[in-house]
Amino acid sequence: AIMLSGALAGNDPRRLRGAMDDLERSQGAGLVGEEDDDVGEAGGGGAIDDGDAADRPQEEGTVAGISLSALGLDPEGPFVLDADLLRSLIRQRTLSLTGGVIVLDFNHAAFHSREGYDAKEYETDLVRALASVAKVLYEDEGLLSVYVNIDPKEEDDDKEIMGADARERKALIENDVLIPFSDYEICIRNEGTTAAQPMSSDSTPSGGWADAEWELRRLVARALLPPPVVGGDDADLAMGRNTFFLSLSFPHVEDARPYIEEMCEDVDSMEYRVDLLQAAKDYLTRYGDGKTEDEGSSCKEEKGDPRFDILYQQRMLRSLCRPHAQRAPALPFASSDIIDDALPIVYTVRTAHQAGTWPDDESGIERMFDLLDLGLRSGAEVLDVESAWDATLTDKLLSDAEERYTSLILGSHHVVGTQVSVDDAVGLYRQCRMNDRAHGAKVVLSIDSNENDEDQLAYVAAKKASKLDEPRIPNIGLILGEAGSYSRIINPRFTPVTHECLPAKAAPGQLTAVEIMAGRLLTALVPAERYAILGHNIAYSVSPQMQGSAFAAVKLPHTYSRADVETVEEFVEGPIWNDEDFGGCSVTIPHKRNVIEHLDVLTDAAREIGSVNTVIVKKDKRGTRVLIGENTDWRGIYNPLKRRLGDDNDGVGDGTNKKYALILGGGGTARAAAYAARQLGLERIYFNRTPEKAADLAKEFGGAVAGSLDDKEGAEDSLGAMLSRNGGSVKAVISTLPAAAEFELPEWMLASSAAALPVVFDVNYKPYNTALLLQAAKRGCDVVRGSEMLWEQGAGQFELWTGRTAPYGVMKRVVLENCLPKKEEEE
Repeated sequence: AIMLSGALAGNDPRRLRGAMDDLERSQGAGLVGEEDDDVGEAGGGGAIDDGDAADRPQEEGTVAGISLSALGLDPEGPFVLDADLLRSLIRQRTLSLTGGVIVLDFNHAAFHSREGYDAKEYETDLVRALASVAKVLYEDEGLLSVYVNIDPKEEDDDKEIMGADARERKALIENDVLIPFSDYEICIRNEGTTAAQPMSSDSTPSGGWADAEWELRRLVARALLPPPVVGGDDADLAMGRNTFFLSLSFPHVEDARPYIEEMCEDVDSMEYRVDLLQAAKDYLTRYGDGKTEDEGSSCKEEKGDPRFDILYQQRMLRSLCRPHAQRAPALPFASSDIIDDALPIVYTVRTAHQAGTWPDDESGIERMFDLLDLGLRSGAEVLDVESAWDATLTDKLLSDAEERYTSLILGSHHVVGTQVSVDDAVGLYRQCRMNDRAHGAKVVLSIDSNENDEDQLAYVAAKKASKLDEPRIPNIGLILGEAGSYSRIINPRFTPVTHECLPAKAAPGQLTAVEIMAGRLLTALVPAERYAILGHNIAYSVSPQMQGSAFAAVKLPHTYSRADVETVEEFVEGPIWNDEDFGGCSVTIPHKRNVIEHLDVLTDAAREIGSVNTVIVKKDKRGTRVLIGENTDWRGIYNPLKRRLGDDNDGVGDGTNKKYALILGGGGTARAAAYAARQLGLERIYFNRTPEKAADLAKEFGGAVAGSLDDKEGAEDSLGAMLSRNGGSVKAVISTLPAAAEFELPEWMLASSAAALPVVFDVNYKPYNTALLLQAAKRGCDVVRGSEMLWEQGAGQFELWTGRTAPYGVMKRVVLENCLPKKEEEE
């Protein structure tokens, strides 16, 4: 909780410090400073059980958040914070996902007797009070809630890590409080009793606390994502062109350890086949006769908990994949943090009559939906939901997914042993849409023979079905068995694969990703496309290394080169632009505006900004090439600022306390900055040495022009006077000025407290540290370098060109390798 509170980076340290006056009786409340260790070591300012956290003087410095225990213990006895107090702190946004974490600890010190204190006297009342708080926070306040589920025993030697009273308390309240009043669940064995451990010799996590901490961050990051939209980009990219998921068929995840590194090189997701796990068989043994989990809980202590084991093994799969997850997409967390080593998981419970092993009688289906609910609670990126079963149970699962989760729903159906017609197959695709609630549809068919290209049946039906319904969603079509191998080559997206290093295939007819890509190259389904960066004097550009490495990471055969020309016409008349395998290009100075006349279509963003940094090549229905102009520069500015500013723009447009972006410069990138600031909900103030250019920006994008950056109220057009009139503040400074200008902000803009300092963004990525960034960092500002903008806009370009998620970590690493200053330069 201390780690999470600090990492979520509260935006108003002064308000957080003031909140301590309201919490003075809570022995579990502590301010978390930015310099504090994650695990709350001595002096870390984190939550403590029997100290004097609330009364303890806090050191000066920036406060990152509050970690607050709802249960406390002082000389007068134990107490639980009043729900109304917590409500007020939440509604004042003193405690929020950008400022604090509330801990409901059912194994708090108040539950443990000591000399002069009999915990048993209070236990029942404390449990009831904490349960009531949990219910209020979850149901009434709608807070994100994570259940940290601790296994009472060591995995290997049955050593007790939880006392008998705590085990009994957990068994009593788990199904009535801990599970129903939480969204997500993280399962921990002995990690909490050990310090964070170093990586082992084979570069895999060794299972220490750091790994559990990472999983908590991942769960919260998943919860913070916008809900996925049916027909939106989330599924279209995650289940995009030339993406693959690997079906694991081991009874224990640990059995996959020797193969993980090689498998991760070729796939974009791992399929967690729950029905093939030994833990799933144990789950059936425990609950398959119709017992509820509550009724079966008495034997958990003796034989272990298969429900826990199913969740825990999924976390271990993520842990094994992390060091090798080079194809993982970006998962924004908070502030500047991006999780780029979370390889997505497809969570599947496949039933017996649909090519799986899970029983599909009435009791089995009920239990299947229980396990699918675990998939949501585990934060699985994709949840495979068979479309043929109980409508009421399906509706409840989908409703839960829509209301509180961000998992993509993949509706699926397998036809085993019988060949169906194309029209019937189309009907199955429509069934898998689940009344337009699924984000993707997967239909797997059987064929009797292959005399008339029946192995294309699923592909043909998928194309036909895609034209019948809106919004369009990814359709995945395969044929079972050896006869269906070709169907896996022609299926364009999210294809299940095996791997050459594995001892056995998960299903007959499966191919490796390498075999499928070779087949697609041979049949020209995936041509080797040509890309380039169009500009002049661009020897410095890192884009070729960045995009080339991204293509290589996902095994696409494309090339990316420099096109250094004085005029756009030279490139348009040259070999790359006119090659039939031309896939698109990046555009940089001085050609971002001049290229527009050579394009067929502009996106809304490119049209409003008035410049293009990305050209995309598509084909229309007649096969004619269509050239599309897009601008991802604004995304390269918007994304980093959105992460740092969060929702801290309340009050924009109400006439008082306005939040501004100060935009420096007047060129094409300044236009993208103005567009991004508007999308962020910030008012715009422009400053440029050529006032006419600043005035043009104000006219097109709205906002005002500052005649100077002076803090002089006497001059009406000075920045200081403009802010004073509106009672406003500058939340972001975006400089598009050349690094050679060595521009610095006036000192008065950086004289505020840490809470009021702006985020300072310099779009230059060489040099890595400009004069402006060095000045801002020295004064305590959060800074954004042009290198971050480069990989953000580059990832956007990659996804537009390829129709799949970008390998974010690879692109970021290549940019930093080429932009970080050498040691001698730093000195």
